[in-house]
Amino acid sequence: MKRIAAVICAALITASLFVGCGGSDNRTYKDGTYTGKSAVYTGDEEGNGNGYGEVTITVKDNKITSCDFKTYEENGTLKGDDYGKIDGEIKNQDYYNKAQKAIKGSEAYAKAIIGKSKPDEVDSISGATFSYNQFTDAVLDALDKAAE
Repeated sequence: MKRIAAVICAALITASLFVGCGGSDNRTYKDGTYTGKSAVYTGDEEGNGNGYGEVTITVKDNKITSCDFKTYEENGTLKGDDYGKIDGEIKNQDYYNKAQKAIKGSEAYAKAIIGKSKPDEVDSISGATFSYNQFTDAVLDALDKAAE
């Protein structure tokens, strides 16, 4: 009886994998340049992950050929070299390091998607998970605009 249950479970898992291969993964995209924006995220109580992301992608032959990804604080301030500073100064080195690691992750995501056709082909970077979520949302928004 346990063997039959195991076989049935394996069959259901295999079937669900095939179901996941259809749908939006098979979309085609019009060549062009598209902009997308993520939802506004509210991170943890320390402010990690707050804000949103915007991406500009260029699509050619159903692949992303260029990508620019920027993250912003909830008030629209670009997250850059000052991100993680308090009143213009590094008052907490660990916090600043984490914030800057997220910025570097954002740059890496933009490079990693070149030649791909969907954001789930890009791996998340440890320490830049909120940026990954914003990146994924923004790319999906842009691809929705590019969909034929």
